[in-house]
Amino acid sequence: MADKLIIFDTTLRDGEQSPGASMTRDEKLRIARQLERLKVDVIEAGFAASSNGDFEAVQLIANSIKDSIICSLSRANDRDISRAAEALKGANRARIHTFIATSALHMEKKLRMSPDQVFEQAKQSVRFARNLVDDIEFSPEDGYRSDMDFLCRVIEAVINEGATTINVPDTVGYAIPELYGQFIKTLRERVPNSDKAIWSVHCHNDLGMAVANSLAGVKIGGARQVECTINGLGERAGNCSLEEVVMAVKTRKDYFGLELGIDTHHILAASRMVSQTTGFVVQPNKAVVGANAFAHASGIHQDGVLKARDTYEIMRAEDVGWTANKIVLGKLSGRNAFKQRLQELGVQLESEVEVNAAFARFKELADRKSEIFDEDILALVSDESVSHIKEQYAFVSLSQHSETGERPQASIVFTVDGTEVTGASEGNGPVDASLKAIEQHVKSGAEMVLYSVNAISGSTESQGEVTVRLQNSGRVVNGVGADPDIVVASAKAYLSALNKLHSKAESIAAQG
Repeated sequence: MADKLIIFDTTLRDGEQSPGASMTRDEKLRIARQLERLKVDVIEAGFAASSNGDFEAVQLIANSIKDSIICSLSRANDRDISRAAEALKGANRARIHTFIATSALHMEKKLRMSPDQVFEQAKQSVRFARNLVDDIEFSPEDGYRSDMDFLCRVIEAVINEGATTINVPDTVGYAIPELYGQFIKTLRERVPNSDKAIWSVHCHNDLGMAVANSLAGVKIGGARQVECTINGLGERAGNCSLEEVVMAVKTRKDYFGLELGIDTHHILAASRMVSQTTGFVVQPNKAVVGANAFAHASGIHQDGVLKARDTYEIMRAEDVGWTANKIVLGKLSGRNAFKQRLQELGVQLESEVEVNAAFARFKELADRKSEIFDEDILALVSDESVSHIKEQYAFVSLSQHSETGERPQASIVFTVDGTEVTGASEGNGPVDASLKAIEQHVKSGAEMVLYSVNAISGSTESQGEVTVRLQNSGRVVNGVGADPDIVVASAKAYLSALNKLHSKAESIAAQG
């Protein structure tokens, strides 16, 4: 019987630390539900002690997700650990993940603690956590750059105190695959009680080797848990990519000899959901989930694939959620067909009210666009107006005039707490004029730090998906809007971002 590789997803915690990737509580729950459909073993739902908003998100996910282990990060102190335990009370299976830095650089410059103080703090925190939950993960932050002797001493002590998983992070992405794998192997050989815990790897992608390092930690080092994120989302250059690790282990089972619990058919839906929620677009040549991942432009490649698929494809596109028949619905499609397609795409709306709202938007889009693609449907259900988030601002209509040699003008009608208002302005272009027309009335004072447009599907009839990132008083939020008219999509995205600013939803300020 092959070993099981545990997949620990930290999209909602480490992934959210990506600048601008903060998510609301309801967005986190929606992604957590998708991760549960993906059959992720452990979901790190957040850092409960970092803010009231994150505490509520961890609590909501713990009370809602039944199949995955729900984990909360905490620093190695009683307050953080107690807060994590409180947030996790409703979970079927709960894990507290506590950490403290162990590298000489971090201990001296960041913690200003001696190695002996860190050693005692690590022991005491695991002992305290073990009295609250049975499942404890311990991470020596910046573990890969830590002194081997000291690290062995700390890890042996925390296992004795009850740590059930030992995670060795390459916090700054400094590792090289062969060296990192050997590092994990040496630790496991030198720590006398290493067999009493599951060993885990957590690699950052600063040198582009997070996936390779993680796999080396598994194959050479004997780790049996990989910490990763959807689309490799994460601060700086990102984290180890879940879809790449999973498909590497699945495709090369002859080499790794490991079992996985992941239902890979939901990978693409998870990727799109995270991308649309955070506004981080997936590059076309991204492995597994990029638009070109299974496309063949070369005539030789096309000929080979047509004759025998495995000449150039080592995975089946269908196995990760791609479909050959992308045109799924049209204007004559009924509500049941729409609802069925949502289920096939791995989308679960909370209530019939949300289904009806999404279906109404689908019919409206179908009147304007003859062919409805899976991407269009996912964009519809990611629209904030079909979720149960209370909107202060909602789009109604827009008109704009743009002519060569003249300054563009726009007039927009939108609601503020249900009351219609009208704004009008000039701008450098129709989008600029439209957003200025909104701001003229709202006066949010927010700074726009990102504006991006992405075609949801091919052809000039495609919907445009616009992401707007606003910053105000230290808070950064994303708004996403989709429409065949880019100017309308931009206005929707701006209003969506304003709703999040108004909601006062708190975001994480985590470490690790």
